[in-house]
Amino acid sequence: MNASALHCRPLRLRAALAVGVSLVLALGAAASSLPGAVAATHAATRARAATSGGVWGKAEEVPGLAALNRRGFAEVTSVSCAQAGNCSAGGTYTDGSGRQQGFIAGETGGVWGKAEEVPGLAALNRRGFAEVTSVSCARAGNCSAGGGFRDRARSLQGFVVGEAGGVWGQAEEVPGLAALNTGGFAEVTSVWCARAGNCSAGGFYSGHGGRIGPRQGFVVGETGGVWGQAEEVPGLAALNTGELAEVTSVSCARAGNCSAGGLYTGRSGTQAFVVGETGGVWGQAEEVPGLAALNTGGFAEVTSMSCARAGNCSAGGTYTDGSGRQQGFVAGETGGVWGKVKEVPGLAALNTGGFVQISSMSCARAGTCSAGGLYTGRSGRRQGFVVGETGGVWGQAKQVPGLAALNTGGFAKVFTVSCARAGNCSAGGLYTGRSGTQAFVVGETGGVWGRAEEVPGLAALNTGGFAAVTSVSCPRAGNCSAGGIYTDRSGGQGFVVNEKGAHPSLSNA
Repeated sequence: MNASALHCRPLRLRAALAVGVSLVLALGAAASSLPGAVAATHAATRARAATSGGVWGKAEEVPGLAALNRRGFAEVTSVSCAQAGNCSAGGTYTDGSGRQQGFIAGETGGVWGKAEEVPGLAALNRRGFAEVTSVSCARAGNCSAGGGFRDRARSLQGFVVGEAGGVWGQAEEVPGLAALNTGGFAEVTSVWCARAGNCSAGGFYSGHGGRIGPRQGFVVGETGGVWGQAEEVPGLAALNTGELAEVTSVSCARAGNCSAGGLYTGRSGTQAFVVGETGGVWGQAEEVPGLAALNTGGFAEVTSMSCARAGNCSAGGTYTDGSGRQQGFVAGETGGVWGKVKEVPGLAALNTGGFVQISSMSCARAGTCSAGGLYTGRSGRRQGFVVGETGGVWGQAKQVPGLAALNTGGFAKVFTVSCARAGNCSAGGLYTGRSGTQAFVVGETGGVWGRAEEVPGLAALNTGGFAAVTSVSCPRAGNCSAGGIYTDRSGGQGFVVNEKGAHPSLSNA
């Protein structure tokens, strides 16, 4: 993998999203006026609530985003909810001058407000490329976000921005990052807030030699609403002899107690690393224990990290075996010590086509997590999978229930997973059907995954035939919010959609 391929996750996602095609599914709204149809609708709603723990409402374009998105490309890249119905979302749009800008939008009491350009970001973004890559909310109305922008010298720089009491402050370049980023290619890839005003973030920067020069991973922390100085991940330079490293995921169980993961290149190829923070001090990066024995093909990375308790985290990612087949791995940390990595149980049996991606992991309790991604079957068809961990033991990976029936075009993927309670999670992604590429959601209740469904109402918006859920956040079981992208005649747009617990009026219907 070359240096340019290791640019930020949203750009890689955008490339993946380019597989979309054609028209929409027709909705039979007229039938809902019939008494029999009403009863059937109630029955279907009850069934959905039973399988997912909640009922997904109708997708809506992010309010106010169309007024900003004058040149027709926008998407929600990240959603975070501190409380049911109180969330924030961020992403990107293209203004009337063709410049890419970053936006944020907030939800209060279940109602999404108007999208706004990230305050202060335009003053930093002098060369017309900016994006929000990650949002995290520790308390309702108290969030942080990060991403990248191009400065006057055309260098890509990383920024952070914070919200307090529902009001977003001014975006700022990550303190100290410019001194590291002498090659002019840096970005924040992941932000996590354990407490209001106390967050951690990570990403990458380039040393001398420009954007294709030495790539390193960095971490940075916020305390009491003030961001400290970015630092190279301790110990990573000693591992990264091939000079290509990146922090891909950060998770914090408690303020100042976080873990991060990513990739680096050494003598034996590209490897995955983990690193932990205790009491606000980052320890030394280490290769994921035991992964070298699996990664005989020489490419591995941590793609997602989740910490349910300080020093008790899980990580997931990919590696390449000796036959050049990409496989999935999971690893767990207990009491601050990372155990030996293992291949995701059951995934090799599904992955007959030899290509796996673990996209997302979420842990509601130490040793009790869920993860999702994609695998490739014999015919080259990409399918979405989920897998769960209970009491520190990972179960068997399985295809997302009901997704095969939707995925008639043979390309599906879980992009995002969020767990509010052990065994009660939601996931989202995309699939290709007769009418193009569509977005789906699926819920888990009591450890059992329900059936995938197209995001309600999105077909009416997605007239361009390409949509995907890119981020989901669940603050309470059955009460989640999600966001993503759809296409209409004017190009790509951003959407949000909310899930709520089963409506009381339906309990006796």
